[in-house]
Amino acid sequence: MMSARIVSLFVAAMAVCSCVRQAPVAPASNRPNFVYILADDLGFGDVRAYNPESKIPTPNLDRLASEGMRFTDAHSPSSVCTPTRYGLLTGRYAWRSPLTSGVLWSYGRSLIEPDRPTVASMLQGHSYATAVIGKWHLGLDWQLNEPLERVIETDRVTTNDNGLVMDMEHDLIDSMKPVEGGPATAGFDHSFILPSSLDIPPYGFFENNAPVAPMTELTEGNDLDTGGTGAFWRPGPMMEGFDFYQVLPTFTEKAITYLESRAENQEPFFLYLPLAAPHTPWVPTEAHDGSSGAGTYGDFVNMVDAAVGEILESIDRLQLSENTIVVFTSDNGPFWGPEWIERFGHRAAGALRGMKADIWEGGHRVPFIVRWPGQISAGSSSDRTTTLTNWFATSADILGVPLDDGAGQDSISILPELLGEVHPEDDPVVHHSFEGVFAVRQGPWKLVEDRGSGGFSEPVHYEPQPGEPEGQLYNLDEDPSEERNVYLDRPDLVRALSQTLATIRAQ
Repeated sequence: MMSARIVSLFVAAMAVCSCVRQAPVAPASNRPNFVYILADDLGFGDVRAYNPESKIPTPNLDRLASEGMRFTDAHSPSSVCTPTRYGLLTGRYAWRSPLTSGVLWSYGRSLIEPDRPTVASMLQGHSYATAVIGKWHLGLDWQLNEPLERVIETDRVTTNDNGLVMDMEHDLIDSMKPVEGGPATAGFDHSFILPSSLDIPPYGFFENNAPVAPMTELTEGNDLDTGGTGAFWRPGPMMEGFDFYQVLPTFTEKAITYLESRAENQEPFFLYLPLAAPHTPWVPTEAHDGSSGAGTYGDFVNMVDAAVGEILESIDRLQLSENTIVVFTSDNGPFWGPEWIERFGHRAAGALRGMKADIWEGGHRVPFIVRWPGQISAGSSSDRTTTLTNWFATSADILGVPLDDGAGQDSISILPELLGEVHPEDDPVVHHSFEGVFAVRQGPWKLVEDRGSGGFSEPVHYEPQPGEPEGQLYNLDEDPSEERNVYLDRPDLVRALSQTLATIRAQ
C-alpha cells in the first residue's frame, strides 16, 4: 500500500515538474526583477535566523528572513558546488549530465550543454537582461595551444568515464585569449566571473569571456599544511595584481554597479550572484577580523553577511525593492568538521549530521530565503521540502509562461508555497554526494543507498556485515540528526523509496 502511494505521488509530481500555471503573461514593465545570491559552503547553522546559537553575527541575513520567507527544509541538489550550480541553472540534476560525481577542476570544459535551456536563457527569451557576477565553476572552453583533438589523448588531460574533460595541464592553455562557452552560451548577456573556486587555479577574472588582465603571475600557494582550512589556496597561475582578500569586495562592487545600470531601464533583469565565499580561502578583510566567535571562518561568514547587506541597501537606494525578488541560499553545506565544532563550540550545520560533500543532511540542507514585498508574507517560514533545481519552474511560474519541452526536467514550481497557498504532500527530492551516493526524500522519510557519508565524513563507505542494514533510513521529523537507522524496521518503506528513486533515475 505504501509503495503504490509513494510511486503514484512521484508519477503525479513528474507530470507537472516542467509545467507552470497558465497565467496571463505580464508585460515586461510589470515583471519582477530577480537577484539570486548563492553563497559558497555556507552552513544551515551559520545564519542566526536558522540557529540562534550561531557564534556568527548575521544581521543582514536575519533582516532578509524577517522580510521574506525562510525555508527550513531546502536542499542543494548536490553536496558539492559544480553539480549544484548546474542543477540551479538548468532545473536538472547534474547526475543526468556527464558529471556523475565530483566537481570540475582548473580547466574543466563547459558542463552546461550549448542547447540546454537555463533559467537565464528562459528569462532572456522573455525580454530580461541577464548577468552573472561571481564564481562560475561550471567549466569554460579554454582556447588551446594545440587543437583539442591532438591533446585530448595525452596524459595531461583528465577526463571522466563519460569523456567529460575535467581538467588539463596549464601549458596546454592559451590564457591570453578569450574563453568560449560558459556564461555566453548559458543565457547571460553580461558576465564577470572567477573560473572556479578561490582555492583552485587559475586565479583571475574574466569579463564577457575575456581575461581582465594577463595571467602572467604565479602563486606558490598558501597555508598548504592546514588541511584545506584558513587562508588556503593551491599553487598555480594568477592574474596580474590579483588579491585573494579583495575578491568578495570586487564581486559586491560589480553587482552594485550592475544594479545601478539597470535602475533607469524599463527592461526587467536577472542578476545571478554566486559568491566565492565563505569557501576557502577564509580571507576576511581587516574590518571583519575578530567579528565572530567562530574563528577566521566565522569572520568570513560575517563578511558575506555584510556583502549581502550592501546589495540590499543598494536595491533600496535605487528604489528597486518593491519589484525585485531576492533569493539567498548556499550551494552545499559547510566545510566544518568535528575538530572545529569542538574548538569553537560553533555548529555550522546546526544540529544536522555531516558536512560538505556528505549525503547526510549537513551536506545539502541549506538556508533558503526569498523576499518579494507585497507578495510573500514578511517573517513567514515554510517546512516544505524543496531543492534548488525548483527555481527554474518557479521563475517561469512567476512570469506565467510555460517551459519548453525538455526544460527544467527536475524542476517543480514552489510559487504556491511562496504565496502562502496550501500545498499537497511534498514531492520526492533526490540527494547526491561528492562520491556519487544517492538518497531520496519523501515526506519525513529519507533513504540512503550506502552506509557511509559518501563525502568527507568518516566512514565514507561501509561494507555491512551479514545481518546488518545495507543502507540507511531515517524519519527526519523525529530524528533530524540521523542518529537512528530504521532500515531493518521498515522494509516496506525501503522497497517503496527504492522504487521511487529508481523511477526518477530512469527518467
